[in-house]
Amino acid sequence: MRLFKTIILSSMIILFGYLGWQYIPAPLPAQWSDQELSLLQSLWLENLPDLPPDTGNAVADNPVAAEFGHHLFFDTRMSVTGTISCASCHLPEHHFTDQLPLGVGLATGDRNTMGLVGAAYSRWFYWDGRKDSLWSQALEPLENPLEHGTNRMQVVHLIHKDKTYRGLYETLFGALPELSDQARFPPSASPLASIDLQAAWHNMHPDDQHAASTVFANIGKALSAYQRLLLPGPSRFDEYVAGITQENKLRQSSLLERDETAGLRLFINKAQCADCHNGPLLTNNSFHNTAILSAPGVLPALGRAAGLRIALDDPFNCLGEFSDADPSQCAELRFARGGDDMIGAQRTASLRNLAHSAPYMHAGQIATLRDVINHYNAADIAVIGHNEAKPLRLRAVEKRQLERFLNTLNGPLAVSDNWLQAPH
Repeated sequence: MRLFKTIILSSMIILFGYLGWQYIPAPLPAQWSDQELSLLQSLWLENLPDLPPDTGNAVADNPVAAEFGHHLFFDTRMSVTGTISCASCHLPEHHFTDQLPLGVGLATGDRNTMGLVGAAYSRWFYWDGRKDSLWSQALEPLENPLEHGTNRMQVVHLIHKDKTYRGLYETLFGALPELSDQARFPPSASPLASIDLQAAWHNMHPDDQHAASTVFANIGKALSAYQRLLLPGPSRFDEYVAGITQENKLRQSSLLERDETAGLRLFINKAQCADCHNGPLLTNNSFHNTAILSAPGVLPALGRAAGLRIALDDPFNCLGEFSDADPSQCAELRFARGGDDMIGAQRTASLRNLAHSAPYMHAGQIATLRDVINHYNAADIAVIGHNEAKPLRLRAVEKRQLERFLNTLNGPLAVSDNWLQAPH
């Protein structure tokens, strides 16, 4: 009996020791090292550079184009049913995301809706990078049957018929083609729609097709000019870094709680988050395979390996005839990496305002931040391709601290309220 009690007592000591190791926080170091301070400042929103030029879009920073794009973004007439606008999935009140696993337009899509806040800093768009500019990205939903479901000529005729739109368009891009001859410019036609609409498109003269596609491309450029205004505002994390930078230790210490500061230390060290989620927008805007499972009932996504092929074939890419860029300015497209070694790689999403972007990953497969952390902590084998991540071996307390820190990245939008509502 004494031996049995000794065994039980020893087992309990071992168990409580293990639980203590799992749940009792380690003491925090007294201060940040110079190297850590430098890394924290590189993540600070104050160090976000000016917007990069969109060389393919001559009106990217034109206020009239932003006004035009603002109207188009909220206009449900940009859909075949008159019920769907860009703002239907990119809701301003949710930082231009929709909080759904998969985007829902006319039907449910196969990808999670990526946010637009800060998107203008990326050179690639969508989870697989199948678009190489913000303006060409804005065009795809319009002709996608799962999203707006409209067609190229329907959109062009809308611009022609609406007096406000026609005035804004011609101020920016010059005279619209004369569309009254419906034998030349049918009310509905597109190279990407149904068989009937494709037939109507192919019956058009090549010069008329080019004229219509030019108008369509310019609509994307106006939408892009509006979307370039959508930028994040500072979070508590940014205020904390500002306190460090100004050596205001009292203010700094009160901005983040102990667990949040511990989570920040994990973020830039043991958890390795900053390897990919770096820079002031907390994304390297690159592509990585981290063994995210496909959505139920869906084949694994090829990711960047397929996306680059689509981008290279896109008539609206940087090198295409509708781009305003000189070919010498299209190095990102010409020398992009996206072969078989990038099978399953998806674009790194920004970590700012995570409270608005759940559920997470390219098909909304992971519901909560805690589940995301558990996924990276385990780093399981990828179904396709190779998982770049390695097991983190975070303790339970460390996972909790990391989650606490990630919630300090929520902040307001740095956008005037008038841009967040449908124009009158």
